[in-house]
Amino acid sequence: MTPAGAERLPSRAARLLSALFYGACSLFLVLLNKALLTTYGFPSPIVLGIGQMAATIMILYVAKLNKIIHFPDFDKRIPVKLFPLPLLYVGNHLSGLLSTGKLSLPMFTVLRKFTIPLTLLLETIILGKHYSLDIVASVFTIVLGAVVAAGSDLAFNLEGYIFVFLNDIFTAANGVYTKQKMDPKELGKYGVLFYNACFMIIPTFIISVSTGDFQQATEFNQWKNVLFIIQFLLSCFLGYLLMFATVLCSHYNSPLTTAVVGAIKVQGWTRISWISMTDRSYPLARLLAML
Repeated sequence: MTPAGAERLPSRAARLLSALFYGACSLFLVLLNKALLTTYGFPSPIVLGIGQMAATIMILYVAKLNKIIHFPDFDKRIPVKLFPLPLLYVGNHLSGLLSTGKLSLPMFTVLRKFTIPLTLLLETIILGKHYSLDIVASVFTIVLGAVVAAGSDLAFNLEGYIFVFLNDIFTAANGVYTKQKMDPKELGKYGVLFYNACFMIIPTFIISVSTGDFQQATEFNQWKNVLFIIQFLLSCFLGYLLMFATVLCSHYNSPLTTAVVGAIKVQGWTRISWISMTDRSYPLARLLAML
């Protein structure tokens, strides 16, 4: 009985801390991306996503070289083991960046709540997990509130709505498939993160160049602005942290828990958005200080 009891306490602590860690990373990353894409007018969300993938690759590779973490070396079976995670990974990244720049922050967070029922549905289909009627009813209550809020949006933006809904689908599918594939006997959580980024950074870069997105980024007039560069690099680092936090939260809890934690952040996001609308000259640092 003692070994079993010894395992329960760390498990409960891990569940709580992983959920809090995921919530904090997601909140700060949305704030930074919103500042970069709207306040500074950075024209290239795809390049921002590439920077976040590059940060993930570098951090995990250096950690592996220094034997801080472990994940298997590359072999020809890894792409098969990962599929379709790389596609979901880049879709989640890019649709999230595009949707953040298209809608107001409060409306973005409201529509992101549709991730919760999608996650519940995919967990049932893919993982064979079943939830009680109380949980299902709670989920659909959240969705009903989101529908009512979206119906009162005076600044209707169809393109923004499409990107957010795509982001909901990619987020739900990414969480469920990540839970399925991060078996420690296979790739593990670090291997999933590393090889996802490796497989998708080059195709994403090619898309960025072919669409003119990369050229717009290189011609951007704020690259000599030290504050912009700091926030850009911080966004890249937080992009890695968010991917890691998402994997941790899904590992210790469930994809549905991860989706619910994401919805809880709406209170902080709405408050910060209200502050920023009252005075657009507020720097991001001041907004973060008021959390």
